[in-house]
Amino acid sequence: MSDLQNTDAPARPGIVVTGASGRMGRMLVRLILDNPEARLAGALERPGHSWIGRDVGEAMGGVPVGVTVSDDAVAVIAQAQAVIDFTAPAATVAFAELTAQARAVHVIGTTGLEQPHLDYLKAAARHAPIIRAGNMSLGVNLLTGLTRKVAAALGEDWDIEVVEAHHRMKVDAPSGTALMLGEAAAEGRGATLADLRTPAREGITGARVPGTIGFSAIRGGDVVGEHDVIFAGAGERIVLRHLATDRAIFARGALRAAIWGQDKGPGEYDMQDVLGLN
Repeated sequence: MSDLQNTDAPARPGIVVTGASGRMGRMLVRLILDNPEARLAGALERPGHSWIGRDVGEAMGGVPVGVTVSDDAVAVIAQAQAVIDFTAPAATVAFAELTAQARAVHVIGTTGLEQPHLDYLKAAARHAPIIRAGNMSLGVNLLTGLTRKVAAALGEDWDIEVVEAHHRMKVDAPSGTALMLGEAAAEGRGATLADLRTPAREGITGARVPGTIGFSAIRGGDVVGEHDVIFAGAGERIVLRHLATDRAIFARGALRAAIWGQDKGPGEYDMQDVLGLN
Protein backbone atom coordinates (compact mmCIF):
# COMPACT_ATOMS: atom_id res chain seq x y z
CA MET A 1 0.00 0.00 0.00
CA SER A 2 1.32 3.41 -0.91
CA ASP A 3 1.38 6.24 1.62
CA LEU A 4 1.20 8.69 -1.31
CA GLN A 5 -2.26 7.52 -2.35
CA ASN A 6 -4.22 10.45 -1.00
CA THR A 7 -2.14 13.20 -2.59
CA ASP A 8 -3.57 12.21 -5.99
CA ALA A 9 -5.06 14.73 -8.38
CA PRO A 10 -8.72 15.65 -7.75
CA ALA A 11 -9.73 14.06 -11.08
CA ARG A 12 -9.45 10.63 -9.50
CA PRO A 13 -12.77 9.73 -7.87
CA GLY A 14 -12.67 9.61 -4.10
CA ILE A 15 -14.05 6.27 -2.96
CA VAL A 16 -15.36 5.39 0.51
CA VAL A 17 -15.26 1.80 1.74
CA THR A 18 -17.90 0.73 4.26
CA GLY A 19 -17.17 -2.08 6.71
CA ALA A 20 -13.46 -1.41 6.21
CA SER A 21 -12.27 -3.97 8.78
CA GLY A 22 -14.08 -6.89 7.16
CA ARG A 23 -12.54 -9.31 4.70
CA MET A 24 -14.05 -7.57 1.68
CA GLY A 25 -13.43 -4.12 3.16
CA ARG A 26 -9.70 -4.75 3.59
CA MET A 27 -9.45 -6.13 0.09
CA LEU A 28 -11.18 -3.06 -1.33
CA VAL A 29 -8.93 -0.69 0.60
CA ARG A 30 -5.82 -2.39 -0.81
CA LEU A 31 -7.15 -2.37 -4.36
CA ILE A 32 -8.09 1.31 -4.23
CA LEU A 33 -4.75 2.31 -2.78
CA ASP A 34 -2.98 0.46 -5.58
CA ASN A 35 -5.23 1.71 -8.40
CA PRO A 36 -4.00 4.79 -10.35
CA GLU A 37 -7.56 5.66 -11.40
CA ALA A 38 -8.99 6.09 -7.89
CA ARG A 39 -8.16 7.37 -4.43
CA LEU A 40 -9.29 6.26 -1.00
CA ALA A 41 -11.48 9.04 0.39
CA GLY A 42 -12.77 7.33 3.53
CA ALA A 43 -13.09 4.15 5.55
CA LEU A 44 -16.22 3.55 7.62
CA GLU A 45 -16.92 1.22 10.53
CA ARG A 46 -19.75 0.81 12.99
CA PRO A 47 -19.71 2.95 16.17
CA GLY A 48 -17.56 1.45 18.93
CA HIS A 49 -15.33 -0.54 16.59
CA SER A 50 -11.69 -0.78 17.68
CA TRP A 51 -10.49 0.71 14.38
CA ILE A 52 -12.31 4.03 14.87
CA GLY A 53 -9.81 6.90 15.01
CA ARG A 54 -6.93 4.84 13.61
CA ASP A 55 -5.25 5.24 10.24
CA VAL A 56 -6.71 2.47 8.08
CA GLY A 57 -3.29 1.50 6.73
CA GLU A 58 -1.90 1.01 10.22
CA ALA A 59 -5.04 -0.80 11.36
CA MET A 60 -4.50 -3.26 8.52
CA GLY A 61 -0.93 -3.86 9.67
CA GLY A 62 0.79 -1.61 7.13
CA VAL A 63 2.04 1.95 6.79
CA PRO A 64 -0.12 5.07 7.32
CA VAL A 65 -2.08 6.12 4.23
CA GLY A 66 -3.62 9.33 5.54
CA VAL A 67 -7.18 8.04 5.92
CA THR A 68 -8.67 7.70 9.41
CA VAL A 69 -11.35 5.11 10.05
CA SER A 70 -14.56 6.88 11.05
CA ASP A 71 -18.07 6.09 12.22
CA ASP A 72 -19.40 9.44 10.92
CA ALA A 73 -20.97 8.27 7.67
CA VAL A 74 -22.65 11.64 7.05
CA ALA A 75 -19.40 13.59 7.00
CA VAL A 76 -17.34 10.97 5.17
CA ILE A 77 -19.82 10.23 2.37
CA ALA A 78 -20.49 13.95 1.82
CA GLN A 79 -16.92 14.21 0.47
CA ALA A 80 -17.09 11.09 -1.73
CA GLN A 81 -17.64 10.50 -5.41
CA ALA A 82 -18.39 6.81 -4.82
CA VAL A 83 -19.21 4.43 -1.98
CA ILE A 84 -18.54 0.69 -2.17
CA ASP A 85 -20.81 -1.20 0.16
CA PHE A 86 -20.69 -4.89 1.10
CA THR A 87 -22.47 -4.67 4.46
CA ALA A 88 -25.97 -5.65 5.59
CA PRO A 89 -29.40 -4.70 4.22
CA ALA A 90 -30.29 -2.17 6.93
CA ALA A 91 -26.89 -0.48 6.68
CA THR A 92 -27.06 -0.40 2.89
CA VAL A 93 -30.42 1.36 2.98
CA ALA A 94 -29.00 3.98 5.37
CA PHE A 95 -25.93 4.50 3.17
CA ALA A 96 -28.18 4.84 0.11
CA GLU A 97 -29.82 7.92 1.59
CA LEU A 98 -26.43 9.54 2.21
CA THR A 99 -25.00 8.68 -1.20
CA ALA A 100 -28.13 10.07 -2.85
CA GLN A 101 -27.70 13.33 -0.93
CA ALA A 102 -24.03 13.47 -1.98
CA ARG A 103 -24.90 12.55 -5.59
CA ALA A 104 -22.24 9.87 -5.29
CA VAL A 105 -22.15 6.50 -7.04
CA HIS A 106 -23.33 3.75 -4.69
CA VAL A 107 -21.90 0.33 -5.56
CA ILE A 108 -23.81 -2.34 -3.67
CA GLY A 109 -22.60 -5.92 -3.23
CA THR A 110 -24.77 -6.52 -0.16
CA THR A 111 -26.84 -9.70 -0.31
CA GLY A 112 -30.04 -10.65 1.51
CA LEU A 113 -31.91 -7.56 0.32
CA GLU A 114 -35.68 -7.96 0.42
CA GLN A 115 -38.39 -6.06 -1.44
CA PRO A 116 -38.73 -3.19 1.08
CA HIS A 117 -34.96 -2.60 0.83
CA LEU A 118 -35.12 -2.70 -2.97
CA ASP A 119 -38.01 -0.25 -3.01
CA TYR A 120 -35.96 2.18 -0.93
CA LEU A 121 -32.95 1.80 -3.23
CA LYS A 122 -35.15 2.50 -6.24
CA ALA A 123 -36.22 5.76 -4.64
CA ALA A 124 -32.61 6.71 -3.86
CA ALA A 125 -31.60 5.96 -7.45
CA ARG A 126 -33.75 8.86 -8.62
CA HIS A 127 -31.04 11.15 -7.25
CA ALA A 128 -27.76 9.31 -7.92
CA PRO A 129 -26.42 6.21 -9.70
CA ILE A 130 -26.81 2.91 -7.86
CA ILE A 131 -24.91 -0.08 -9.24
CA ARG A 132 -26.13 -3.25 -7.59
CA ALA A 133 -25.34 -6.88 -8.34
CA GLY A 134 -25.64 -10.13 -6.46
CA ASN A 135 -22.15 -10.84 -7.77
CA MET A 136 -19.57 -8.42 -9.13
CA SER A 137 -17.35 -10.87 -11.02
CA LEU A 138 -16.93 -10.85 -14.79
CA GLY A 139 -17.41 -14.61 -15.05
CA VAL A 140 -20.67 -14.67 -13.13
CA ASN A 141 -22.10 -11.84 -15.20
CA LEU A 142 -21.21 -13.67 -18.38
CA LEU A 143 -22.94 -16.72 -16.89
CA THR A 144 -26.00 -14.58 -16.20
CA GLY A 145 -26.22 -13.55 -19.83
CA LEU A 146 -25.83 -17.14 -20.98
CA THR A 147 -28.53 -18.29 -18.56
CA ARG A 148 -30.98 -15.75 -19.96
CA LYS A 149 -30.28 -16.84 -23.55
CA VAL A 150 -30.48 -20.57 -22.86
CA ALA A 151 -33.74 -20.17 -20.93
CA ALA A 152 -35.20 -18.20 -23.83
CA ALA A 153 -34.15 -20.87 -26.31
CA LEU A 154 -35.58 -23.83 -24.42
CA GLY A 155 -39.23 -24.57 -23.72
CA GLU A 156 -40.94 -25.20 -20.39
CA ASP A 157 -40.38 -28.92 -20.83
CA TRP A 158 -36.80 -28.15 -19.71
CA ASP A 159 -36.67 -27.86 -15.92
CA ILE A 160 -34.39 -25.21 -14.40
CA GLU A 161 -32.55 -25.68 -11.11
CA VAL A 162 -30.02 -23.32 -9.51
CA VAL A 163 -27.57 -24.95 -7.11
CA GLU A 164 -25.10 -22.89 -5.07
CA ALA A 165 -22.41 -23.62 -2.48
CA HIS A 166 -20.70 -21.23 -0.06
CA HIS A 167 -18.60 -21.24 3.10
CA ARG A 168 -20.09 -22.16 6.46
CA MET A 169 -20.22 -18.54 7.68
CA LYS A 170 -22.60 -17.24 5.00
CA VAL A 171 -25.85 -16.19 6.66
CA ASP A 172 -28.30 -15.86 3.75
CA ALA A 173 -29.65 -18.46 1.35
CA PRO A 174 -30.06 -18.71 -1.53
CA SER A 175 -27.13 -16.48 -2.37
CA GLY A 176 -27.56 -13.16 -4.13
CA THR A 177 -25.82 -14.67 -7.14
CA ALA A 178 -28.21 -17.62 -7.23
CA LEU A 179 -31.17 -15.24 -7.19
CA MET A 180 -29.55 -13.15 -9.94
CA LEU A 181 -29.21 -16.28 -12.07
CA GLY A 182 -32.79 -17.25 -11.31
CA GLU A 183 -33.99 -13.81 -12.34
CA ALA A 184 -32.08 -14.14 -15.62
CA ALA A 185 -33.67 -17.53 -16.29
CA ALA A 186 -37.13 -16.13 -15.55
CA GLU A 187 -36.52 -13.16 -17.84
CA GLY A 188 -35.50 -15.57 -20.58
CA ARG A 189 -38.94 -17.16 -20.21
CA GLY A 190 -40.71 -13.83 -20.24
CA ALA A 191 -41.66 -13.96 -16.56
CA THR A 192 -40.48 -12.75 -13.17
CA LEU A 193 -38.69 -14.88 -10.62
CA ALA A 194 -41.47 -14.22 -8.13
CA ASP A 195 -43.83 -16.04 -10.51
CA LEU A 196 -41.60 -19.09 -11.07
CA ARG A 197 -39.48 -19.52 -7.95
CA THR A 198 -39.62 -22.74 -5.96
CA PRO A 199 -37.70 -22.57 -2.64
CA ALA A 200 -35.67 -25.41 -1.15
CA ARG A 201 -37.66 -28.64 -1.04
CA GLU A 202 -38.24 -30.85 1.99
CA GLY A 203 -40.68 -33.63 2.78
CA ILE A 204 -43.45 -34.83 0.49
CA THR A 205 -43.46 -32.04 -2.07
CA GLY A 206 -45.32 -33.72 -4.90
CA ALA A 207 -44.24 -33.67 -8.53
CA ARG A 208 -42.31 -30.73 -9.89
CA VAL A 209 -44.52 -27.97 -11.31
CA PRO A 210 -43.61 -27.41 -14.99
CA GLY A 211 -41.89 -24.12 -15.77
CA THR A 212 -40.74 -23.41 -12.23
CA ILE A 213 -37.19 -22.53 -11.15
CA GLY A 214 -35.84 -24.45 -8.17
CA PHE A 215 -33.07 -23.50 -5.73
CA SER A 216 -30.71 -25.52 -3.55
CA ALA A 217 -28.07 -24.17 -1.15
CA ILE A 218 -24.99 -25.91 0.27
CA ARG A 219 -23.00 -24.49 3.19
CA GLY A 220 -19.65 -25.81 4.35
CA GLY A 221 -15.94 -25.24 4.84
CA ASP A 222 -14.32 -22.29 3.13
CA VAL A 223 -16.05 -22.50 -0.26
CA VAL A 224 -15.74 -19.07 -1.89
CA GLY A 225 -18.67 -19.57 -4.24
CA GLU A 226 -19.94 -22.18 -6.70
CA HIS A 227 -23.02 -21.81 -8.89
CA ASP A 228 -24.64 -24.26 -11.30
CA VAL A 229 -27.63 -23.55 -13.51
CA ILE A 230 -29.07 -26.90 -14.60
CA PHE A 231 -31.41 -27.20 -17.57
CA ALA A 232 -32.83 -30.72 -17.41
CA GLY A 233 -34.75 -32.11 -20.36
CA ALA A 234 -35.86 -35.57 -21.40
CA GLY A 235 -32.69 -37.60 -21.94
CA GLU A 236 -30.24 -34.68 -21.66
CA ARG A 237 -29.02 -31.89 -19.38
CA ILE A 238 -27.20 -28.62 -19.89
CA VAL A 239 -25.14 -27.40 -16.92
CA LEU A 240 -23.75 -23.86 -16.81
CA ARG A 241 -21.18 -23.50 -14.01
CA HIS A 242 -19.04 -20.82 -12.36
CA LEU A 243 -16.45 -21.55 -9.68
CA ALA A 244 -14.90 -18.73 -7.65
CA THR A 245 -11.57 -19.46 -5.97
CA ASP A 246 -10.53 -15.95 -4.93
CA ARG A 247 -12.75 -13.28 -3.34
CA ALA A 248 -10.65 -10.60 -5.03
CA ILE A 249 -12.78 -11.04 -8.16
CA PHE A 250 -15.71 -9.41 -6.34
CA ALA A 251 -13.62 -6.50 -5.07
CA ARG A 252 -12.08 -5.87 -8.50
CA GLY A 253 -15.52 -5.83 -10.10
CA ALA A 254 -16.87 -3.41 -7.48
CA LEU A 255 -13.97 -1.00 -7.99
CA ARG A 256 -14.46 -1.17 -11.74
CA ALA A 257 -18.13 -0.33 -11.23
CA ALA A 258 -17.32 2.67 -9.01
CA ILE A 259 -15.02 4.13 -11.65
CA TRP A 260 -17.41 3.32 -14.51
CA GLY A 261 -20.28 5.09 -12.78
CA GLN A 262 -18.60 8.49 -12.53
CA ASP A 263 -20.19 9.95 -15.66
CA LYS A 264 -23.54 8.22 -15.32
CA GLY A 265 -26.80 9.90 -14.42
CA PRO A 266 -29.17 8.85 -11.63
CA GLY A 267 -30.69 5.41 -12.03
CA GLU A 268 -30.33 1.74 -11.26
CA TYR A 269 -27.51 -0.14 -12.98
CA ASP A 270 -25.92 -3.56 -12.66
CA MET A 271 -22.70 -5.29 -13.70
CA GLN A 272 -24.22 -6.17 -17.05
CA ASP A 273 -24.25 -2.40 -17.72
CA VAL A 274 -20.71 -1.93 -16.40
CA LEU A 275 -19.36 -4.70 -18.63
CA GLY A 276 -21.38 -3.61 -21.69
CA LEU A 277 -23.35 -6.86 -21.78
CA ASN A 278 -26.85 -5.34 -21.78
